[in-house]
This record gives sequence, structure tokens and C-alpha cells, in this order.
Amino acid sequence: MNIADFKENLLTLNDLIYFDQNEYLREKTSEPLKILQFISDAEALLKDSNEDEKYFLYGTLGNLYRIIEQPKKAIHSLSYCLKHSKEERNLSREIVSLIRLGEALKYDNNHLKALEKFNKALNLCKANKVIEYKDFVLQHKGKCLMELALLNEAEECFLEALVLRKTKGNSSLTDSTQQALNLLKELKQHRTSI
Repeated sequence: MNIADFKENLLTLNDLIYFDQNEYLREKTSEPLKILQFISDAEALLKDSNEDEKYFLYGTLGNLYRIIEQPKKAIHSLSYCLKHSKEERNLSREIVSLIRLGEALKYDNNHLKALEKFNKALNLCKANKVIEYKDFVLQHKGKCLMELALLNEAEECFLEALVLRKTKGNSSLTDSTQQALNLLKELKQHRTSI
């Protein structure tokens, strides 16, 4: 298999992943063996890949390891991506790497370190006027805050993300944020009914 075939196969990945309503909308899979096959393919491709391909493959591996609940391996892969993006002074990749690493840290139940990564990504977006990733940072930061039961702060993040996503006009992104707001509303109602 070559990298082009691997990228083509990745298009089927969304069919294997869902957001778990019972775990703060964390990404899960109903097909762990298929995810493990993707991991095996990506690791095999790493041997003969250039730096650009390695960045892509490690990023993919980080996300896949996170989804199959191996956050330590995810953190290792995504730390490579962050280091690489800083070395090449690629701001977009640095922001994306911070978001992904923050998610892996959250899955490793290290919410405070995750928030550090999300805040750093948000600061980079603001300081450099990089609007294209700001909604992603806010969405992931909001979900992290929601897991910490900081519901008002989470809601602020989701509402700001929703505005940005409506501007983008991407219905799957706005639906994702609306799903997070709906869960947040349920959590708030549950809190007041106790």
C-alpha cells in the first residue's frame, strides 16, 4: 500500500466513528479491529515516508490511538507533530497539532494540560488572525470544560464556536456544536434537578 491508497481508505473512517452521548461526546468506534488495521497500515508506511508524510501519518495515528482509547500512544504521536510543526515554523500545523494533542490529553484524563494546549492554540489563532481553526479550538475546549463540569464556561465556548461555524456554512460542523449545546443543556438541567 502507498500513501495515496491509505489516504483513499481513510475516507471510510467516518463510517466507523461515532460520538458517545454517555461520555461527553467523545469519539468512539464500533469497529476497533478496522481501526487497528488502519494503525497497522499507517505504521508500515512510516518507514519509507518523507517528513511531510510523517507529519500526516503521525497525526492520523494520534487520532486513531485516541479513538481506540490508547491515549499515551496518541500523545506520543501527536507530540511528534507538534515538535515538527514548530521546527518548520508552520503556524497552521502547530495550531492543529495543539488541538489534537489537547484532545489526546483529555482522553488521558489530563484535562488541565489539555486546556493549556487549547488555550495556546486559541492564543495563536487570535495573535495571528487565523480564523479557520478558531471554531475547532473553541469546540474542543468547550468539551473539555464540560467534562470538568465548568458548564457556563463550556457554553461560552460552544456559542462562540457556533457563530463561527454558521459563518463557515458547514452544516456538519454546526450540527456538531449544536449536539454539544444540547448535551450541555441536559447536564445543566440534571444539575438543577439534584
